[in-house]
Amino acid sequence: MHKTHAHDGAPGAISHARSYELFSAIAFAGRRRRIFGRLVELAEVGAGDVVLDVGCGPGYLTALAARAATPNGRALGVDVSEPMIAQAQRLRAGANCAFEVGAAQGLSAADATFDVVLSSLAIHHITEEARATAFAEMFRVLRPGGRVLIADFLPPEGPLARHLVGSTAGRTMRDNPVERIAPMLGDAGFDVRATTQVSWFLHCVRADKPGGDE
Repeated sequence: MHKTHAHDGAPGAISHARSYELFSAIAFAGRRRRIFGRLVELAEVGAGDVVLDVGCGPGYLTALAARAATPNGRALGVDVSEPMIAQAQRLRAGANCAFEVGAAQGLSAADATFDVVLSSLAIHHITEEARATAFAEMFRVLRPGGRVLIADFLPPEGPLARHLVGSTAGRTMRDNPVERIAPMLGDAGFDVRATTQVSWFLHCVRADKPGGDE
């Protein structure tokens, strides 16, 4: 859902930041705040946390995380799309909510910077060859004991649904291998805590970085 670069030829609304914002609000049928709020809850974002949202798009989840981290916490959203970051800055940047251009496979943050890493509807846009690197980067920038929550589209079931999704959104969403997220997080060093389905289309994996006070 959060596109790769603006010049990568992404189809339809996801290649245009303002259209994407409208598309996202409509697609969630008035439940966007509830669904993304649930992601913040599953990641246990709380006051004082420093949060990174990888593949933030126009920043809706980032802003919710920033709100949950107040007082004294903050959230940073990163996305490879400059138009998406510009849109996020225009709509949602604030005293404790910032955005910058960046790729999951090469995060600019120092080691052990964040308490929580979030990524929603973005992993399927990262090539399969690069996903292990992206998860390793998330592990690197998390503090010991930190939490990661990955949410991505469940692939459609049934031939008609698969045809419709494939013809409109492409193979990456039609064949999205969400079942690989948990084992890949484990390979990156995380302790996988739970997998959860949020709404009818979101597969979520919560994992922790070993260490901290545990």
